[in-house]
Amino acid sequence: MKKQLAVALALAAAPFAASAGGHSYTYIEAGYAQLDQELPAPAGFEIDDIEAGGFYLAGSAAIAPSIHVFGAYRQGDDDVGISLPVGGEIASAGVDMSQGVLGFGWHHDLRERTDLVSELSWLRTKIDVKNDQEGADEGDDVRVAVGVRHLIADNVEVWIKGNYTDGDVYDGAFSASGGVQYKLTRNWGLVAEAEGGGDTAMFGVGVRAGF
Repeated sequence: MKKQLAVALALAAAPFAASAGGHSYTYIEAGYAQLDQELPAPAGFEIDDIEAGGFYLAGSAAIAPSIHVFGAYRQGDDDVGISLPVGGEIASAGVDMSQGVLGFGWHHDLRERTDLVSELSWLRTKIDVKNDQEGADEGDDVRVAVGVRHLIADNVEVWIKGNYTDGDVYDGAFSASGGVQYKLTRNWGLVAEAEGGGDTAMFGVGVRAGF
């Protein structure tokens, strides 16, 4: 009976033990995302910040022992209120916001459960006010990021990164991002990630399939 119990426990732990020694850089994921953008208010008006909720798709692929490529697309919409300092809201406008990301990264083992990660990526951001006849406001930016990924348990991973982004939308902005993955099985997990800094923020929750 003791041997049978030991075998059963070993089988139950196998999906987590198989991935305990390293991090997967090949995966796809999808879920809910919210993109936040602070907006300047014209004199005499107050304008709500954009909080565009919607969806995201993301993925990564290891192309060499220490090199990976990655990408993501996030899209959401919001109704932004326009108010007077006295008198409250006088109007609202629908806003669509989206962001695409494409980049590559380098990773190196710091310890058995910890990786150092550095990334270079391109961001394409688009903000479109519906029915304004002005067209969308969009721009391109370049981002450099450095951080770590760490397994705090056999089935729980956390990561944190410092980012510097510059270009059309981000004006030399520093930000921090962090996330967590809880592995349900060897291949499937639940993920949550957030980023903030300057005039922008983002958070998302979803499901990841690792390979």
